[in-house]
Amino acid sequence: MVKIIFVSSSGEKREVEAEPGMTVMETATKGGIDEIVAECGGACACATCHVYVDDAWTDKTGAKSAMEESMLDFAENVEVNSRLSCQIKVSDQLDGLIVRMPESQH
Repeated sequence: MVKIIFVSSSGEKREVEAEPGMTVMETATKGGIDEIVAECGGACACATCHVYVDDAWTDKTGAKSAMEESMLDFAENVEVNSRLSCQIKVSDQLDGLIVRMPESQH
């Protein structure tokens, strides 16, 4: 199993196990991470699964697609390391991935 570390907007860390092939969003929702709303269920259509990828992991999570970039326009407080967690596929190389949640998922 791959471990993903979710850091809440208040700084609380929580480690959740994921299976390769899942997305970070699926891992969050199945793991009870309430700050990942995921209204569209992973269709890259809402930006309510916005996360900040820890700088040490940005290269390993891959590049943003044009569709993801477009959806991030609807997210609040977008940063260079902003991603939609529905677009990050879990692989063995992401064991220990750290993502931080923004204060709001609107």
